[in-house]
Amino acid sequence: MATTKNFHIGDILSVLTDRLVSPDHIGGVYNILNWMTGDSLMTHQLPRVSDECRPSLCDQHPDLAAVVVPADLSGEGPVKAWVAEQVAVYGETRPVAPLSPADHTSIDPIAEIKMIRPYMPIIGIEVDPS
Repeated sequence: MATTKNFHIGDILSVLTDRLVSPDHIGGVYNILNWMTGDSLMTHQLPRVSDECRPSLCDQHPDLAAVVVPADLSGEGPVKAWVAEQVAVYGETRPVAPLSPADHTSIDPIAEIKMIRPYMPIIGIEVDPS
């Protein structure tokens, strides 16, 4: 059986619904997607990797896959209140298993941005680790 890690349902729902409802904001999305893929993702990779992870999350948590975020939900207060309602119904956290290697394509972030924006100049900067 695959190792799992618990994530807030707001993190899971953010990937399932394409609506940012994680209490940790975009950090929650990075955390769950990095866990599921074993990669250290960059912003431009999140949509593709969310698409890769969504079917697995649906299989792992079919009840959460049926949750619909209201179209008019906006603002931190209303989002927090809505997420609190979901926590009351579904629980605060859920175990999430990583993706099978066959379900994820690991792409170098610089190569991927070049694929997305082939005519955009990319300037690499080397950082001295010290």
